[in-house]
Amino acid sequence: MKVMMLLVTILFFFCITTPLVAFTLTGNNFSLLQRQHATTKRPTRTTTEIHLFDGFENPLEKAFEEEGPLGKGITVGKVQIAINVSGEERVAKDGIFAKLAQHARSDTGGYDEDYEDGYGDSKLSKMCHDVCLTLLRQSDSWTAACSEYEWFKGNDAGKAESLYNQWADREASKFEKEYIPEKTSEISAGAPTVAIVSLVIEIQGDETNFDRAGYSFADTKSVLSSIASDCRVEGGDCLNAVEVFWTPSEPTEVLTERDTILDFPELITL
Repeated sequence: MKVMMLLVTILFFFCITTPLVAFTLTGNNFSLLQRQHATTKRPTRTTTEIHLFDGFENPLEKAFEEEGPLGKGITVGKVQIAINVSGEERVAKDGIFAKLAQHARSDTGGYDEDYEDGYGDSKLSKMCHDVCLTLLRQSDSWTAACSEYEWFKGNDAGKAESLYNQWADREASKFEKEYIPEKTSEISAGAPTVAIVSLVIEIQGDETNFDRAGYSFADTKSVLSSIASDCRVEGGDCLNAVEVFWTPSEPTEVLTERDTILDFPELITL
């Protein structure tokens, strides 16, 4: 579906649980237009709800909205994927954990050198695209997923940012410590586990699909594919913010079934 204004830089954090470890990629935004942060928290709309009258509640709500490359308004969405990860995959140099850690240590603020010539993308959008693509390549290992989203009018940008911050803080509050991960020495073996990867996204327009992740493999792939393609529209300028969390991160840590149920009760088994 959609999201907000203009974001450029990114900060990275490594969040530790007890005893699990999670990692965060945060997109902080520097807008061309100063905005005040709204404190009002909006109710969320989850894909586990059935909306018989979606699109008819406020027929004129979008009628006078200015349309951008990805439609009207702003969308805040969240996607979570549970993946079975083998011990070998956890220490593989080209595995999902290695790629996420690499993004954490990289500077993904700013733009490609050829951005001004119309060829490059924002580094933030390339990071978001790579995370989604990596998850899609792991689809055979998916065990559960879920998603939720909410649409805002363009002049409600502050409310959209407030909800984005609320959802990101809700995920971050599951862990006790945040820090930038350092590149560690090679580990020969890891422990097999279920890993949870969460993406919180704010993107302009109403066309990005955040609906029905977890209902089927096809629906979940559709959500990640939509995000992967839309986050790079207009060189990534439509992507206002993105934050990525995953747990566990340490190769020897294991996410138990109890941890999954307590911290991620919204996940739908695939």
